[in-house]
Amino acid sequence: MSIEIRKVSSAKDLKRFINFHYELYKGTPAWVPPLRMDERHALSPKKNPAFDFCDAQFWLAWKDGRVCGRIAAFINHGFVKVWKEKGARFGWFDFIDDPDVSKLLLETAAQWAVDNGMESIHGPLSFTDFDATGLLIEGFDELATFGSGYNFGYYAQHLQKHGYVKEVDYIEYQVTMNDIIPEKVERVAKIAAGRNNLHVLRAKKSKELLRYAPDVFHLINKAYSHLYGFVPMTERQIDYYVKQYFGFIKPEYVPVVLDEHDKLAAFGITMPSLSRALQKCNGRLLPFGFIHLMRAMKNNPVADLYLTAVRPDLQNKGVNAMLIYEMNKVYNALGVKFVETNRELESNNKIQSQWRFYDARLHKRRRVYKKELV
Repeated sequence: MSIEIRKVSSAKDLKRFINFHYELYKGTPAWVPPLRMDERHALSPKKNPAFDFCDAQFWLAWKDGRVCGRIAAFINHGFVKVWKEKGARFGWFDFIDDPDVSKLLLETAAQWAVDNGMESIHGPLSFTDFDATGLLIEGFDELATFGSGYNFGYYAQHLQKHGYVKEVDYIEYQVTMNDIIPEKVERVAKIAAGRNNLHVLRAKKSKELLRYAPDVFHLINKAYSHLYGFVPMTERQIDYYVKQYFGFIKPEYVPVVLDEHDKLAAFGITMPSLSRALQKCNGRLLPFGFIHLMRAMKNNPVADLYLTAVRPDLQNKGVNAMLIYEMNKVYNALGVKFVETNRELESNNKIQSQWRFYDARLHKRRRVYKKELV
């Protein structure tokens, strides 16, 4: 039978769109199911403030009466304005190993982009820089992390076959924590603190961090402005992320550096790994999924590093060492042996150099592809 591409136009279609991912990857050992609630919210204009400046359309591919693929295309008008590039994005791109299916899905997304005045299309990407980014091209046997995304190895072959080329790569490390903190890390951290009049916030409860939560995202807007494709967050997005993440973070996992006026100077957001817990609950919080997540927050030998940032006026002054030093101390006390760095731009040598004092294993690589449409 022929392949049919249908636009997602109802709540039932959207449910199929979300569920296809879980059906396709069921039983895959390295895949970590995303939270279904997060998927629904991300794709809902009523929930996700990114729709304030993004246009989007979703499609399903059907074959023999069954869904066999999906794709989303969207235009982030913030990206177009900031980077002066008429580039659309595609994401939520999953499909069976059939080049005709992937071809039709990509052509549909590309035509939508052209019809809306775009001259290129990039992906896999999401609405914003805090969602899953890039196609996994190395590390298919490595356990995925919460929010990082996972895909089968044949995806890259299909994209290349259909004319997509590399735009940028991200790399990920697994870092083994030292029982004894490297002497140079400790020394640089103490020098940086003294020279710049900095100190570490000793928060014991999440409420103590909440007062700094908006400042964290304002700092990200400044510190990340030069990074690939970054678009500053709006105030609505900042409120959204504060409510989404700061209610359940563990303060001991979040080093915060303040200046002499108690203003935010740098931070690192890390969490106990939720990968195994999400596999057990298959992305569902209810009825008992939340129990697996709560257990993962305690006595976990693996931590995930999500975000770090240093205020621009304090960059290249050793402040990163303060964050690493604090994290190493906390991880040692909590029995954390391994840290997943999550994605780092392959060209970001400053970030990668901070792992040189540790046993850091580069074990995953992700790629963003691009195709010119005009």
